[in-house]
Amino acid sequence: MEAEDPKQVVLQVGNALKKLRKEKQLSLEDLSELTGVSKLTLGNIERGETNPTLGMLWKISKGLSIPLMALFARESNVNLSRAGQGLRIAGDLKTWIMEPIFQNASNEIEMCRTYLQPNSTYHPEKHHQNTTEIVTVMSGKITISVNEESYELNAYDSISFRADSTHSYTNNSNDVVVLHIVLKYGI
Repeated sequence: MEAEDPKQVVLQVGNALKKLRKEKQLSLEDLSELTGVSKLTLGNIERGETNPTLGMLWKISKGLSIPLMALFARESNVNLSRAGQGLRIAGDLKTWIMEPIFQNASNEIEMCRTYLQPNSTYHPEKHHQNTTEIVTVMSGKITISVNEESYELNAYDSISFRADSTHSYTNNSNDVVVLHIVLKYGI
């Protein structure tokens, strides 16, 4: 299976956003008010004219009360996800890279693979209310802070926490840390 064409993914996200917005009978202005993303930017996303950042996508998913991966939904009975292939979404500083893996049909659980670059910290947006985040370290060592309490995790260690709280990921090593994340939405 070849890597997805980034332009095709941008168009797919735009089409999904437009469909979701119309299903909820929202104008671009209504959606802008719900998400805090400008009407112009939302229009550009819907037309596939811009590649939205991860932070922007989180704002949109929270504003629409949908899981993040609903913006990337594909209909297929079998989906294969290979590391380093397919869709990759970078955080604002490009130190955090996320690869969506799967989501279940009811949109309540989604999985992704993430990469945190050496000597960097990522502060994600707070997730939807009542969302649980389950993180397993696949390689490396990471410090995860939840509500100002820090936890050191090594390869194959896992942690679960409420993702609607303040949390961050810190990689103090000289190697990329690879994580497997499962989000269980309470929406």
